[in-house]
Amino acid sequence: MEMKTTTIASVLISVLVVCSLSCAAELLRRFQHAPKADGSLSFLVLGDWGRRGAFNQSQVALQMGIIGEKLDIDFVISTGDNFYDNGLTGIDDPNFEDSFTKIYTAPSLQKQWYNVLGNHDYRGDVEAQLSPVLRELDAKWLCLRSFIVDTEIAELFFVDTTPFVDKYFTHPEDAVYDWSGILPRNHYLSNLLNDLDSALKESTAKWKIVIGHHTIRSAGYHGETKELVTQLLPILLENNVDLYMNGHDHCLEHISSPDSPLQFVTSGGGSKAWKGELSLYNPSEMKLYYDGQGFMSVQITERRVDIAFYDIFGNVLHKWATSNQLYPTITM
Repeated sequence: MEMKTTTIASVLISVLVVCSLSCAAELLRRFQHAPKADGSLSFLVLGDWGRRGAFNQSQVALQMGIIGEKLDIDFVISTGDNFYDNGLTGIDDPNFEDSFTKIYTAPSLQKQWYNVLGNHDYRGDVEAQLSPVLRELDAKWLCLRSFIVDTEIAELFFVDTTPFVDKYFTHPEDAVYDWSGILPRNHYLSNLLNDLDSALKESTAKWKIVIGHHTIRSAGYHGETKELVTQLLPILLENNVDLYMNGHDHCLEHISSPDSPLQFVTSGGGSKAWKGELSLYNPSEMKLYYDGQGFMSVQITERRVDIAFYDIFGNVLHKWATSNQLYPTITM
């Protein structure tokens, strides 16, 4: 009897270990996205947008279509808060079509959209946004918690940042968050950070870009996310990440890093913006702060990355470029 009990316990432990490793591996599912024939890549970055066209969402979408055609973009990135105010209620929520399919109608935007979740998305049915059913409704939609897009010239690492933020668990106020698939939280975050660190170390891409919803560096209303500063930022610095892209603060922003090449760019102006929400920040690090709606573009070649920020009229607010050590960083 003792032997049988021990054997059963051993089998259960083995199963749990296998399941744990399997779940961890699935945290960073990998997708291949080929660059253009000349090896270059271009895409748009948008965040904090889904409001059924209100708060200039439709105007931002119009300019995205124009710029997207001009740059012949390969795909679009969403930095989260895809549907306001409380995510989707389910796979049949009309907000999906009203805030996404019917808004981003330009031919140039009918490319793959790579989406991460924001805190407002976690206030709804998270599994709905992750469901393949939405891809059947609109083929350009792809949303996972965390994943990697390998474009050969660059690797893009999408990170689920909402579960890092303590206050959503300890002081949710009136919000109700959908933590299915997250708990136990410490286990989920540990696996995610370990997998991200390993994937970054193994990457041989010319450029490494990490995307999350929450800020690391920001002068906006939310400011810096202390949990990401302590847990995620050291991994980015250790692995020579070139760009960290986020939303969350409803603005457009570019902050340089004083002690590394890492750049922090916020694209959270997809609809409702927060006018006048600006905290003091070191002017030598703050390259752009714009408290209106807009989006950004990224163009990548083997030697150079160019980013640009646009307002709702398509005006260029700020340009910046960087290349390898043989070439200087350029701010325009």
